[in-house]
Amino acid sequence: MPVKSLQSVLIPVAQRLASAPWFAKIGPRVVPPLDRVLHRLSGGRILLPRIVLPSIVLTTTGRRSGLPRETPLICLPEDDGSFVVVGSNFGRDSHPAWTVNLLAEPKAEVRYAGRRIPVMAKLLDDTERAEVWPRLIGVWSVYDTYVERAERSERELRVFRLSPF
Repeated sequence: MPVKSLQSVLIPVAQRLASAPWFAKIGPRVVPPLDRVLHRLSGGRILLPRIVLPSIVLTTTGRRSGLPRETPLICLPEDDGSFVVVGSNFGRDSHPAWTVNLLAEPKAEVRYAGRRIPVMAKLLDDTERAEVWPRLIGVWSVYDTYVERAERSERELRVFRLSPF
């Protein structure tokens, strides 16, 4: 089956699954650890979201531990070589740990398309968010569902631009 055909089948299924309320409870416990194991065992060749969506592995520095922390993320690759990522945490009440780590130490590393890229993170302001949001929804429409969930707990999703340096 050609990649485009596979994507046309898998993306709607993945979106339906990811937007289900029950998935917000188990997804964060299952998907990232499974992604990390598959990525490590395959030497960086396998990342679950990459099958249908642009994805990276972001390595941050733990705010308290100082240790490297790897997180597989859906991303929006930009023409200038940067990546835009959303701290959705599946719409849960709290911000994902990797966003807290980036706020404490914005220097990080991205693995994308077999390359390791040092990046500097910038939390986008409201104007920058509004400009990039339609493109993010074009990549993963479920972000709007995550926004609705997060707003119930008065949390605004953090959106970062990761720029190579």
